[in-house]
Amino acid sequence: MNFDPPVDLSANKAKVFELNGAFAREFPDCGFEASFLYELDGIQIRAFRRTTSVAKPMIYISAGMHGDEPAGPLALLEMVRSGFFDERANWLVCPILNPTGLVAETRENANGIDLNRDYLNPASVETKNHIAWLEQQGSVDLSISLHEDYESTGFYLYEINCISCPSFAQNVLEAVSPILPPEPEPLIDDHEVREPGWIFHEPEADLPDQWPEAIWLAKHGTAVSYTFETPSSEALEQRIAAQLCATRTLVECYAS
Repeated sequence: MNFDPPVDLSANKAKVFELNGAFAREFPDCGFEASFLYELDGIQIRAFRRTTSVAKPMIYISAGMHGDEPAGPLALLEMVRSGFFDERANWLVCPILNPTGLVAETRENANGIDLNRDYLNPASVETKNHIAWLEQQGSVDLSISLHEDYESTGFYLYEINCISCPSFAQNVLEAVSPILPPEPEPLIDDHEVREPGWIFHEPEADLPDQWPEAIWLAKHGTAVSYTFETPSSEALEQRIAAQLCATRTLVECYAS
């Protein structure tokens, strides 16, 4: 019986170290306070907070939940370097939530756990520490989660709206369409779309015992949540550009 040789992940680990180190430098340079969450495989993961005014909304952005979805963390690096996190809002940012998955380029963490199904009764170190930090931050007005999808051919989003806030889904889809067209399928991941690329999701988990991050946030007071999904089959630069455009458009609509 033949076995494939073990994959050498040292190059990937070096890239993740470099990316994580860039976040550790860039966010404090932009006025963020860093909070240490945990260390795995020598990688120290931090979350970041910037408070500008109690009168401004609290916007939370996360990325790197799944290790085979690199466009989100790379888009966040571009955001912090370009001065995106300005005085329009108070900011919470978690740029890398699954460092071992990012090294291995796997959806799950090193223990085979899908972190985005681990938010009801968390089993992973990553989710336990993430939740503990979130619980200390107070209420979130707008949440944005950056994800990717291997099965889609276009850009799409989930919206969870707990307070009947005006929807900005159409604004986002229209802005992103020159970069990536909306996903054309009428059924995405077993969800019927409201319009092409737009899934309006109730604040309930599809599987009651497997909560994603967005459901945990909705259950703990987050008013409005958007999850952006770019198609992994497209070029990485194109996916990063789409995540940047979607996030910038949503924040401009919500906080301007």
